[in-house]
Amino acid sequence: MALRPPSSRTPTETGEPRPPGDRVLAVHRIGALAVAAVIAVFGVLGFVNGLAFFSTEGERVLGLSSNGLLSTISIATAIVLVVAALRGPRIASTVMIVVGVLFLVSGLANLAVLRTDLNFLAFRFPNVVFSVVAGLLLLTLGTYGRVTGNLPADSPYARAAAEEDEDSVDGVPSTPEEFAAERAMREAEVAVVQHVASAEQRRRVAAMAEHTRRADRRQVWMSFDSGTSSGSSAS
Repeated sequence: MALRPPSSRTPTETGEPRPPGDRVLAVHRIGALAVAAVIAVFGVLGFVNGLAFFSTEGERVLGLSSNGLLSTISIATAIVLVVAALRGPRIASTVMIVVGVLFLVSGLANLAVLRTDLNFLAFRFPNVVFSVVAGLLLLTLGTYGRVTGNLPADSPYARAAAEEDEDSVDGVPSTPEEFAAERAMREAEVAVVQHVASAEQRRRVAAMAEHTRRADRRQVWMSFDSGTSSGSSAS
């Protein structure tokens, strides 16, 4: 009897719950697309209605006030969110955080210029409320599963944080030899940048360049002093 190949279906297709890490990334990507869709509809309807570009009075669109400039900014923001979502969930998360902050700033700034000649985006109070709510929503979606003290074990952000913590602990020199190696490493790297390094310094810096963790780079440097082959690499 022929053996069946292992199923290639995703957890969702097999009825199994999605792992927390996958859910985090899905929220970032889908959240960016959902918010972009709402903002894009608002912007497109503004253009369809032929709104004056710099009118400070504005006209009603989906219960909000808008003009041509606000419609343009809305569509540009939607495009940025869509591109970020297509590029990847990490980028979508970062962009949503940045755009969320801009929405909050825009809401407060336009609140200060309501009913004045400086109201270039034709804001009314409902626009301010929408801007603040949208900003908070974007911040919530962007930071979901990323800014917390209890990240899922399979979250890429949890792994990144764990690697940084490990490097911060293991990378700190603790013996006189390690402190001396750190000083020599910095001197060699500066000398290489200034094109005054000796052949030995260039060789050591080139060997260290194969590693990113501070402890590994220091171990490579110290291997030269101990007579160990420079080609050996620390795990």
